[in-house]
Amino acid sequence: MFEDKTLYIKQLKPYLYLFDENHECTGYLVIGDKKAALIDTMMGYHNYKEEIRKITDKPVMVINTHGHPDHIYGNVFFDEAYISSNDLDLAIDTCKDPEFVEVCEEEGFSMPPFKEIKGGDVVDLGGKTLEVYDIPGHTPGGILLLLKEDRILFTGDAINHHLWLQLPHTVPYEQCIEGIDKVLFLEKEADVILHGHARDYDDISLMRCVRDAIQEILDGKNDADTDYTWFMGVCKQHPFKVEAGKHYQQEDHVIVYDQSKLS
Repeated sequence: MFEDKTLYIKQLKPYLYLFDENHECTGYLVIGDKKAALIDTMMGYHNYKEEIRKITDKPVMVINTHGHPDHIYGNVFFDEAYISSNDLDLAIDTCKDPEFVEVCEEEGFSMPPFKEIKGGDVVDLGGKTLEVYDIPGHTPGGILLLLKEDRILFTGDAINHHLWLQLPHTVPYEQCIEGIDKVLFLEKEADVILHGHARDYDDISLMRCVRDAIQEILDGKNDADTDYTWFMGVCKQHPFKVEAGKHYQQEDHVIVYDQSKLS
């Protein structure tokens, strides 16, 4: 059914794989000595369980960074998936999309149960440890995952180069700032970011750059912002700068936002 969709698998380290789903969204496979974790399951265009079995025979734990379709639809290939309780309602509503329901009925798929994961939890994969941190913003229940031994931070869509904050369920922008401020100490714990639409690493400084860009919007430093058209209408986009001399995997950086949400 998805013959025109391509799954690109890139090995970043002996135990770390990037799954690029048709250049639309990204998931990550982290392999420990005891088990593996799949961070986000993308759109479900391919049977990721079968693809993972070509790489490792270890048990696989599925962790969703948030409840949007391009991060959870591939859950259908697994027995269970972990998500923040603050995004559970969003995830359930996402799975009621008529097109998704139709495909599931045609293919005999069903969504497995969600189990709770939250900030403060630690996932022991055996020699590889994922620490969980809450980051409300893009969605109320977004989470970060720190691969502690290797100083890699998986951020889902909460920190990326094209951050959507115009969505109806996005938290107020002041709370976005507060959420990032609470985890900024991770600048000292991680060197690089892998986000939910990446094809390579970004320097950890992207987190602070995103934070400062949202603050610029709140401070009214948005005279040069332009219109942004998306499937629910027209909003605004705010370009932001990144740090000179650091490695980023793309050159354009914007925050997409809704002017009506500014107090």
